[in-house]
Amino acid sequence: MTYPEFEARWKPAGGAERANYGLFLQDLCALIGAPSPDPTTDNPAQDAYVLERAVEFNDNGKRSTGRIDLYKRGCFVLETKQGTETPDQQQALDHKELGFAPEKRRKGHAVRGTTKWQQMMQTARQQALGYVRALPADEPRPLFVLVVDVGYCIDVYSNFAGVGDQFVPFPDQTRYRLPLAKLAEEETRAMLRLIFTDPRELDQSRRAARVTRELAEYLAKLSTQLERSGYAPDLVAQFLMRCLFTMFSEDVGLIPKTSFTGMLRKYSEPDMREFLPDALQTLWHTMDTGGFSPDLKARLRKFNGKLFHDARAFPLTADQIALLLKSAESDWTAVEPAIFGTLLERALDPRERHSLGAHYTPRRYVERLVLPTVLEPLRREWAAAQAAAAQLLEEGKDKNARAELERFLRRLTTIKILDPACGSGNFLYVTLEHLKRLEGEVLAAINSYGGTGLLNLSGGTTISPRQLLGLELNPRAAAIADVVLKIGYLQWHLRTHGESELPEPLLDEYENIHQQDAVLQHDPPVPRLDANGQPVTRWDGVTTKLHPATGQPVPDETARTTVYDYPNPKPAQWPQADFIVGNPPFIGGKWLRESLGDGYAEALRKAYKGKIPESADFVMYWWDKAAQLVREEQVEYFGFITTNSITMTFNNRVIQTNLENLDSPVSIVFAIPDHPWVDSHDGAAVRVAFTVGTAGKLEGRSTLVTREISSVDDEAATVVLSESIGRINSDLSVGADVTQAQPLKANEKLSNRGVQLFGAGFIIEIKSI
Repeated sequence: MTYPEFEARWKPAGGAERANYGLFLQDLCALIGAPSPDPTTDNPAQDAYVLERAVEFNDNGKRSTGRIDLYKRGCFVLETKQGTETPDQQQALDHKELGFAPEKRRKGHAVRGTTKWQQMMQTARQQALGYVRALPADEPRPLFVLVVDVGYCIDVYSNFAGVGDQFVPFPDQTRYRLPLAKLAEEETRAMLRLIFTDPRELDQSRRAARVTRELAEYLAKLSTQLERSGYAPDLVAQFLMRCLFTMFSEDVGLIPKTSFTGMLRKYSEPDMREFLPDALQTLWHTMDTGGFSPDLKARLRKFNGKLFHDARAFPLTADQIALLLKSAESDWTAVEPAIFGTLLERALDPRERHSLGAHYTPRRYVERLVLPTVLEPLRREWAAAQAAAAQLLEEGKDKNARAELERFLRRLTTIKILDPACGSGNFLYVTLEHLKRLEGEVLAAINSYGGTGLLNLSGGTTISPRQLLGLELNPRAAAIADVVLKIGYLQWHLRTHGESELPEPLLDEYENIHQQDAVLQHDPPVPRLDANGQPVTRWDGVTTKLHPATGQPVPDETARTTVYDYPNPKPAQWPQADFIVGNPPFIGGKWLRESLGDGYAEALRKAYKGKIPESADFVMYWWDKAAQLVREEQVEYFGFITTNSITMTFNNRVIQTNLENLDSPVSIVFAIPDHPWVDSHDGAAVRVAFTVGTAGKLEGRSTLVTREISSVDDEAATVVLSESIGRINSDLSVGADVTQAQPLKANEKLSNRGVQLFGAGFIIEIKSI
């Protein structure tokens, strides 16, 4: 079927969804080149791609059946409605003047373009999300939800994380609605075809990951060269971050397009090369303060934000300039901030540069924690606000309905999210982007009630990095996290709004990433001395060498660092926040001394004596602190990635104490007990657990990894998840809490050797089979 044929057939349709939707979807499949749905069978488990797929709802024991208009397993849930066009008023008047009775027209669900129609589309979205939740636990989660006004538009929502029902406008708030006319474009038809056949291919973060890795490799090579020339690693890191931000600014239009690239080409000439450091310093001073740039031949906005306060630049060789130029010629608009920080940290740290080619934590893994911790609670609030506004609208109270939505917007733009082990900022950035997506939906809904202008980027009425707080001990990582959030925020704003309402300075000095120890507060460290008054040293915990016999990396005993004592240790204080989310260091309890030093391990255990068992993993200090803040009603939700050893005895005790607190218990409302992960420090593959906690005694979603699919083209395994609902125990199981099992008195003083092999009579050798 061609688009003109499709349009001629469906543009006149309206007001009769049940009569039209099946025919429309069949024609849509023909138009985009997707297979038609299969016939429905008598077994819903076999109905992987059908119309009217049956699902069962269980509302507090009351069971009912719903039907998905079109379903394809692992791909999408599609819900249809059909509105109608506004009746032609002049035609109605003509009929009346001629003495004819008014035409009777089908009203459909709502008149398109009205506030009621917007409500209808949102109701359909919520209905589709209800179907997602009602799907059997052993079926893979769909990656897309489609809401169709038959013959008029298709709304597209995605959830590549594969957990919960947090489907967001795809690809963003400005382009998620596809009017009928968009189907004339092959690009649109190709996108819909992939949703029907191979939806993972539309995950933009996978595509951006390839570009990001290439750019990080360029910067790593240049960093290595400059360090060999004798420049300090920290100064090199700051220099390269100024370079990369200038490249980003050029590609997104914050400075004239191709201007920085042209400047590098100009100063790469042999007779101009010696002047490049002066040219760079002059440019960065101008970007810091704003003003005219002779080299770029343009007036520049004021950037500020600390990044350009120090405008130091280094002399570069011809090869180094060529490498910098190659980086500048790349497309920095395609950089994925969610992984760029990790790769940049490795690129700029001489000790971690070897792991640059190793795997890194993909965005969808991060989303699997961010969504249930932060976005699901907020989206529940948003759904409640929309329902209240819809009720007020039905009562004719339009202003009150709009005010209800505005109240939620104020809530959204004032919350604080803390990552108390933020590293290079990937969790904070992913949270920021999802909050911006939600903000876009809220603004669109408010503006559908009439009036605009709620977006004020210079004030406090928009989501911005000021709401994202981070704690990080490594100064380089903290600086990178700050840059990542700024790049991500500007990237999102420019994609969504262009340069409108972008205030100066472009880089606000939010100062919300604090360099500090997240778990231990103490007086200045003092070197530990031996009996002769000499400083005690230990292995630095990082440097390795290859074992001469095994060829495996082992600690290099020549790499020594001083052992320090930490006077007056006590638990660290965290800034106030509404949500806590993060990925604390993966250090097992038995490795604390080796990794952090005797003095630190002793101070840590002294500060938490009686609260955290000495054999507990390092991450449990974060888990217990966050749980305490929830119990004290200072934090609403917290979520952490931990190693999967969190269910072992000494870690389990920390969780159990918080879950069983009589005055203010904590509940785990989301958990994945065992999930593949990639350590951001060195790219090593590890097994982790996800836990999300909040106050009260509540049921939660326990999610199990049922299948792991490796791909040579992907940075990490794709996993298939299944969910079950119930009270989640301290060992992250659902059902009987075996951690509470007690010895039977009847078995006292009895013993049993268990199942053992006695004699060789039952051993069968392979040759005798």
